[in-house]
Formats: sequence, C-alpha cells, structure tokens
Amino acid sequence: MYKDLIKNSEESMKKSIAYLKDELATIRAGKANPKLVDKIQVSYYGTMTPINQVANISVPDPRTIVIQPWDGSLVKDIEKAILTSDLGINPSNDGKLIRLSIPPLTEERRKDLLKVVKKETENSKIAIRNIRRDAIEEFKKLEKASELTKDDLKKAEEEAQKITDKYIKLIDDIYKEKEKEILEV
Repeated sequence: MYKDLIKNSEESMKKSIAYLKDELATIRAGKANPKLVDKIQVSYYGTMTPINQVANISVPDPRTIVIQPWDGSLVKDIEKAILTSDLGINPSNDGKLIRLSIPPLTEERRKDLLKVVKKETENSKIAIRNIRRDAIEEFKKLEKASELTKDDLKKAEEEAQKITDKYIKLIDDIYKEKEKEILEV
C-alpha cells in the first residue's frame, strides 16, 4: 500500500531533478549553449513566443550562437529581446541572422553565477525534502486509520528517507558538475 506512495514520491523527485537541470542549462558558463536563449521571448504576431519557436538556433563553434529567424522581419525584435534580457551579451545583426559571441567569464561573474546555481540547487533540495515530508504525513495518516502497522510505518519512513538521500546526493553531483563547468577557464 505505501509502495504506491513511495513510487509517486520518487516520480515527483525525478521531476524536481529534471526541472533543476533545465534551469541550470540556461545559466551561461562561458560556452555557447542554445538553451541560453530558451527563456527569451519575442513578440510574434502579438503573442510573446520563445525565440526557439520562431528561429533556428545553432552553435557553429564553442563561443558562438547563431539565431536565424524563419521570418526575416523578426531580426530586429529578437535583437531587442536579447538586449533587454539578463543574458549580458550584445548581439550582432547582419540583417538576416543574429550572432551571439559568448565572452569568457570574469572572476566576478563566475562567483555571481555560482551563487545563482547554489540557490537553484538549494531550492531543489527543499522541494525534495518537502516531497519526503508529504509522503511521511500520508504514511502517518494510513497508520492512524489502521491501514499500516507500526513496523510498516517505520519501513515506509526509512524507504522515503533512502530515496530522499539518493536525490539529494544527485543534486549535489549536479551542482559540482555545473560548478566545474563555470570555473573552467
């Protein structure tokens, strides 16, 4: 009975990890990555639309992102959206496409990015712990309703803690990987 709750909790934890990875992919680490522009939106026929839905985004070399809009009239709008975003990169526009040259990170910028990464990973850890807390509350309700024995309650809590520890370690590993990527010169 509690196995379904454990399985649901683990699925929620997997979703938290996936969300964290998506968030961290948008943080610039000195290398060109098409995900850097995923959150930037441009007005397309009156609707705010992500750039990756109105343009082809490519990475021809490790320090350059090329954005080629499918509709040539969007070049200026995309350029403006990039300039007003928090990306901190000046686009170059040749009338048909936009190039983003990714400059090497300064030491100060690296420290700022690490703070953002740390905050995101901490938020994910909190989410994982909240999932565990909710599962344990459900186990206790089942035990109160005499649907779980005390022994089963203890086993369920231990299992919930085990998967929580597994995902917290995974978050720590993701942080270390991103930290290494940001500190790479």
